[in-house]
Amino acid sequence: MEIRKVRISLSFELALERSGLSPLVIKGKSILPIVQGGMGVGVSAHKLAGAVAQCGGMGTISSIDLRRLHPDLMDSTKHLKPSQKSKELINEANIEALKREILLAKEISKGRGLIAVNIMRAVNEYAAYVKCSLENGVDAIVVGAGLPLDLPDLAADFPDVALIPILSESRGIHLVLRKWEKKGRLPDAIVIEHPRWAGGHVGASSVTEIQNPKFDFETVIPDTLAIFKSMGLEGKIPLIAAGGVSSFEDIKRLQDLGASGVQLGTAFAVTTECDASDEFKKVLAGAKPEDMVDFLSVAGLPARAVKTPWLTQYLEVLPKLQAVARKKPRCTMTFDCLHDCGLRDGNSEWGQFCIDKVLGSALTGDVKKGLFFRGAGKLPFGNQIKSVPELINKLLEKS
Repeated sequence: MEIRKVRISLSFELALERSGLSPLVIKGKSILPIVQGGMGVGVSAHKLAGAVAQCGGMGTISSIDLRRLHPDLMDSTKHLKPSQKSKELINEANIEALKREILLAKEISKGRGLIAVNIMRAVNEYAAYVKCSLENGVDAIVVGAGLPLDLPDLAADFPDVALIPILSESRGIHLVLRKWEKKGRLPDAIVIEHPRWAGGHVGASSVTEIQNPKFDFETVIPDTLAIFKSMGLEGKIPLIAAGGVSSFEDIKRLQDLGASGVQLGTAFAVTTECDASDEFKKVLAGAKPEDMVDFLSVAGLPARAVKTPWLTQYLEVLPKLQAVARKKPRCTMTFDCLHDCGLRDGNSEWGQFCIDKVLGSALTGDVKKGLFFRGAGKLPFGNQIKSVPELINKLLEKS
């Protein structure tokens, strides 16, 4: 495959050369080995993704409920009452918002780096978000929170768009490879997310499973490379390690293990360019290790967040909520976002809250009502909020 160097800001191109790190090559395009992870609701949108791409990395827009960043779309939908028609109107607004965000991010990037959209497999409008992203010129689609076995079918008419699943262990990677291979298309990269360190929804089967050493990069990366070798795919699919990365030394160690790049979420969430409020950033930047909580999300997935007043109160009353859980005729919060929802479906073993509502409150920095997803690792600048260029420079510099 011919490798084409995507435009990288000259200063960062020189920084990469000085660092001795290898570039990340995705679908023949060479970029910085730094990927900004997708974070919803509204946390990673056009400002953040565009800024990361402008430097020469891969910036990622999270597709979920982006109308919250567009006052006209929010004003036209926020007063709707629960009904099928309301759901349709909200979904239409979110598709319009996603289209706007992609185009705005591309304007900021000025043709540098790559612009990706992260889409949760667990959401109802997964296929619609994929279609919108493809039709509006994204460079890559990244899918987590479930196995995207149908992604090659959905993207069949867009062979130039990179398809990137997020997985946590070699068994799942092997399954996706075999299923996709039968469809005549392979992942253009794979994000390996470590549940012990990642923020938000993490790729483990239960909260207790999060600490399992089988997820360690020292295990998963070599095992995955062995799978590549057995399938004749050596050197064809770059691996991107996500979780616990905060320094040049981390990137170097992971590249030495066999990864091609790294993905960071929280470190980018606390940059000045992040689309969330300053209050949101202060909560994440100021959180200490003892403030982190692992719990089961309403989506039935383990999750990690900061122990804010809302989360503290929720966990205290959770047993009572689970005891009265019952199936509802429809989503009582209007935006019926998840394919499977513990609150709507009456699944007492899952979370019992509206995830869109609490993440939307976090976006504005409301600690009394918001759920603040955050990774468990330390941040490159401690509790300081810096710019995207400053963060990338730090990651490319030896300590």
